[in-house]
Amino acid sequence: MGGISNARPLACGRGASRRAWHPHRLAGGMTELRRPTSPATASGLRVEAVELRRIAIPLVAPFRTSFGVERQRDVLLVHVLGNAGEGWGECVAMEEPLYSSEYADGAQRVIEEHLLPRLFAQDHLDVTDVARVLAPIRGHRMAKAAVEMAWLDAQLRSAGQSLAAYLGATRTSVECGVSVGIMDSIPQLLDAVGTYLEQGYRRIKLKVEPGWDLEPVRTVREHFPSGILLQVDANAAYTLADADHLAALDQFDLLLIEQPLPQEELLAHAKLAKVVRTPICLDESIVSAAVATEAIEMGACSVINIKPGRVGGYLEAAQIHDLCLARQVPVWCGGMLETGVGRAANVALAALPNFLLPGDTSASDRYFRQDITAPFILEDGRLAVPSGPGIGVEVLRDVVDGLTTSRRVVRRVG
Repeated sequence: MGGISNARPLACGRGASRRAWHPHRLAGGMTELRRPTSPATASGLRVEAVELRRIAIPLVAPFRTSFGVERQRDVLLVHVLGNAGEGWGECVAMEEPLYSSEYADGAQRVIEEHLLPRLFAQDHLDVTDVARVLAPIRGHRMAKAAVEMAWLDAQLRSAGQSLAAYLGATRTSVECGVSVGIMDSIPQLLDAVGTYLEQGYRRIKLKVEPGWDLEPVRTVREHFPSGILLQVDANAAYTLADADHLAALDQFDLLLIEQPLPQEELLAHAKLAKVVRTPICLDESIVSAAVATEAIEMGACSVINIKPGRVGGYLEAAQIHDLCLARQVPVWCGGMLETGVGRAANVALAALPNFLLPGDTSASDRYFRQDITAPFILEDGRLAVPSGPGIGVEVLRDVVDGLTTSRRVVRRVG
């Protein structure tokens, strides 16, 4: 039966000691994480204007999953201009509604027509109240997350506090994994995996789909040292009828299988967990702390991938981390091919204590030849956690200007 209690110990990278999956434990066996309720500003932030900037940033290579191929990222950046400074957020919605129902054009419209009017109606607003103010708007979590991120960046910058410190980070660097898309051939896959291992990545994730699963995984497992951390991601490409086929992945000693079934099917995942021994990790299914709690309690997963954009922002992501910490369910930080803006915030989040597995927090050059911030560089399989105020990185305005496809400024009235 899939479950964390049956999971093998995890390696901490090449030549490192091995560790079991377990949360940080306090005296008396209790789990706890304390963080401030709001940044150290007295009255919140008064936002005067918000710039919505769209950029087209090419990927170094096409990235193929079970739902499509991306060759460039159509990124919506949210630039908040407030009384105490500025902040940047990144919307992770794709150009088309393939990963989720959200997409970049729709997110921009929702932000402009529905989210910003509610925020502008507040004189001074603390970032911890942003979700409450936006709650009447149903869904659109990626749009909300982008706005909250920019607000959080601005407010923390004005307070001189880093996002990592605010969230409760316990590390100054985080272990990095890499996500390997579906390839045209197995030799091409082996070349890619070999290159990433040479670069020092501490975990390999293979995208899979029906027809590209057992043989690629078998070949990678046989071709490379048995100690490498290996997992697979199906992006909801299978059905419960494929349970026996998915159980054949058990022989490859995988860390986990990520989102094998459609996102709405929590019960089906719970049933699948009784058939497969490989721990099941949920991604697309986890859209909030409430859903995460239900998924854990019904046995639908024993690991959770936390993507802040998918769950509505970094404050909700931190809540999911906390509830998983209390339940001894390990988490890791997923990625959505973010630029340096989103990557900086993800790395800060991944420094929290219950992020026990290497995330998809790859170096900038995994995806882009030119990032829109100073590049994140892999060192010994790790990325440094930004320690500067806010998200801790500066946007390269000239680079953004060169990639911009549209720009819209929405100002406060009155």
